Amino acid sequence: MSINSKYFDSIRIRSGKKARSEPDTPQCQWEGCEKPGTHRAPAGRNREGQYLHFCIDHVREYNKNFNYFSGLTDGEIARFQKDAITGHRPTWKTSSGGTARASQDFSRWRSGSASYQNRLRNPFNVFSSQPAARPRERKLKTLEAKAFTTLGLEASATSAKIKAQYKALVKLHHPDSNGGDRSSEDRFREVLQAYKLLKKAGFC
Repeated sequence: MSINSKYFDSIRIRSGKKARSEPDTPQCQWEGCEKPGTHRAPAGRNREGQYLHFCIDHVREYNKNFNYFSGLTDGEIARFQKDAITGHRPTWKTSSGGTARASQDFSRWRSGSASYQNRLRNPFNVFSSQPAARPRERKLKTLEAKAFTTLGLEASATSAKIKAQYKALVKLHHPDSNGGDRSSEDRFREVLQAYKLLKKAGFC
């Protein structure tokens, strides 16, 4: 029996018959065209990732007349162009005072200390507490310390307290207010010099 017999041919693993291969290229989707659709073209807006298949002539015609914004109003096109600046991602408005306000739709995902503390579960408010502002410690020079002593004030006295004490001492030791008694002229002069020194040093 010949090995080329039709019986051997039917049981061979690789048959000698040529299998009919189905065409991999789809037909052109242009109406009335029977050419193979070897070229892809985008299907249009809201159909991203989908393509139409055309032959070379019809894909050129399709691309020539393609308009992504067909059917949209001028306002919708302007809004799309504005959102395209940020890649259509959410944005946040910032005020001139330095405080930021997140968009309402994305407020739960806003950045900053608030969302960080929510994720961290900070029950004792350790990370958000701010240390109390300490009063400015004054390192007095010799003459400045003497001026405070002359006015009868401590070094931690505020500007308002220094001015009030100065007015009280001037009223007490001024010659016009004590009946012309010259015994307090030296004291009056010391008060004036002490206040002038503290004012020049920036304490009041």
